[in-house]
Amino acid sequence: MRIALAVGGGIAAYKAAELTRLLIQRGHHVQAILTRGAQEFITPLTFATLTGRKTITGLFSNNTPEATLASAVEHISVAEENDLLLVAPATANIMSHFAHGLADDFLSTLYLAFTGPVMLAPAMNMNMWTHPATQANLETLRVRGHILIAPTEGFLACGMSGPGRLADPLDIADAVERQLHPVTDFSVETVLITAGPTQEPIDPVRFLSNHSSGKMGYALAQAAINRGARVTLISGPVNLTPPNGARCIKVRTAQEMRDQVFANLEGVTMVIKCAAVADFHVAAVAPQKIKKNMPGFSVELEPTVDILAELGQKKGPWLLIGFAAETQNLQQEALRKLQEKNCDMIVGNLVGQPGTGFESGHNEVLLVTKSDVIEIPRATKQEVAGRILTQALALRHAN
Repeated sequence: MRIALAVGGGIAAYKAAELTRLLIQRGHHVQAILTRGAQEFITPLTFATLTGRKTITGLFSNNTPEATLASAVEHISVAEENDLLLVAPATANIMSHFAHGLADDFLSTLYLAFTGPVMLAPAMNMNMWTHPATQANLETLRVRGHILIAPTEGFLACGMSGPGRLADPLDIADAVERQLHPVTDFSVETVLITAGPTQEPIDPVRFLSNHSSGKMGYALAQAAINRGARVTLISGPVNLTPPNGARCIKVRTAQEMRDQVFANLEGVTMVIKCAAVADFHVAAVAPQKIKKNMPGFSVELEPTVDILAELGQKKGPWLLIGFAAETQNLQQEALRKLQEKNCDMIVGNLVGQPGTGFESGHNEVLLVTKSDVIEIPRATKQEVAGRILTQALALRHAN
């Protein structure tokens, strides 16, 4: 395949050289495009050496009249010749240009002329990444159907620590492979996924909840869509954008999640209960805000509905996969839950560990079935999602 690889201006530009090498090793033809900012971090000669072809550095040539004429329409020919436009790193400025249709350099004009799939691998300071303007631009680009390769969390060049690091070049190369050679092994599956926490109200301004971010459930939804599944995502309150192609239903409480799960089971072939549903709710929700100086204030708790257990009791033709978030005795608890709730598989993970679990971009889990226990070492939640789906498909074929 022919890939137009655009490199934005940021310290992560040096990683684009390794990405270029990986793509060429996999048999792809790469046309490198360096923005003016990228050239401050890495030279065009690096990419020309790796690709064996000219690196494009601007909209117009400063050489002969003939060369200038050819460069004036080069963005059109590059758009027509390539199968994929990949931007890595994609800066906040590049994504703003794309979102608003600005065209003042080679890359932005190429973008408007390009009709194939577009993939973006952002990298920037964490405050720039979380800024509402950047998030609004990302949402615009998602709606257009562009594929986002999310940045990872960690130590950034600016000295801060958080989201904004360019995804690993190997992960980007794998994402490109999935885009160019999509796996469709889930094309006959209709998957219902629950994600995120629930919130159980105490009064009009307070609630009980937990630390779940929804990232694992949303990664599962995206992975299933990437592999051809029809996906219904029932989500508690999270600060995430639903994957393109998912039918997303927003809920708040455990009861609301239960009702939506059972209202949407028709035609489902696989249920993945990833949500961290609250175990308790308040017996009597106060109609007005409870004041701090109320004497003898206490809250009586009652168990919430057990959605997974009810699904197991009423089990239909669907494969049932549950999650077990534990702080100790992970394998024993996962096995207990597998049997008691009549599941086909339990995904067990230890929460409260540094760098994995709730709110992290990584996870390490056990996949527990009636015949096997499979350990998945620490990996991104996107990678873990892929492994979970592959094992689920193996169970389907075994049955």
